[in-house]
Amino acid sequence: MGDNYEKVKTFYFSLWPGLTEENWASFEKKLIIKPYKKGDCILKPGEVCNTVSFINYGLIRSYYLVDGRETTVNFFVEDSCYSNYQSFLSRTPSLMYTDVLEDTEVVDIDYDGLQYVYDNIPDSERVGRLVAEQLYIILSNRTASLLLETPEQRYLKILQEKPDLVRRVPQYMVASYLGVTPEALSRIRARISKRVPDVPA
Repeated sequence: MGDNYEKVKTFYFSLWPGLTEENWASFEKKLIIKPYKKGDCILKPGEVCNTVSFINYGLIRSYYLVDGRETTVNFFVEDSCYSNYQSFLSRTPSLMYTDVLEDTEVVDIDYDGLQYVYDNIPDSERVGRLVAEQLYIILSNRTASLLLETPEQRYLKILQEKPDLVRRVPQYMVASYLGVTPEALSRIRARISKRVPDVPA
């Protein structure tokens, strides 16, 4: 097994306490390592998402494009899972774009491979449920944040939960994630930096 599989193996073993090396060997055969270059597009509107991906390294963004304006839905970083799960489960076309903001490597399992795993490896459906729960929580938290928090509160949450993200992502994308203009984001950063000097302005 190459190093490319070590992180994803650790991830799945952490979710799947009963996973044996024998069953992992069967599961691993359904995994596909895929590298992307910065700027690559993984998924476009009208395409069906066919994979659940574990991110070995890199940075992925999902966003809507409406009347030429991007609205960022979420960022996904290394050591986490990504999927347009609604499209994946329902086999219906995506409404969002997904692109790559840094050179990225993912470990994919496609829809047919996952169904094979469910049918042939004991307790594997538990892992599918846990991954689905993680993706649902991300979406649910995002929806609640947009409804209940101010843009400044959302920015502070990014700094707390993903402190290096603001250094890795262009500011106009951070602004679109917060639901504000780049100029409004600059004002938010300036206000915060006056109260918390260590916060990047």
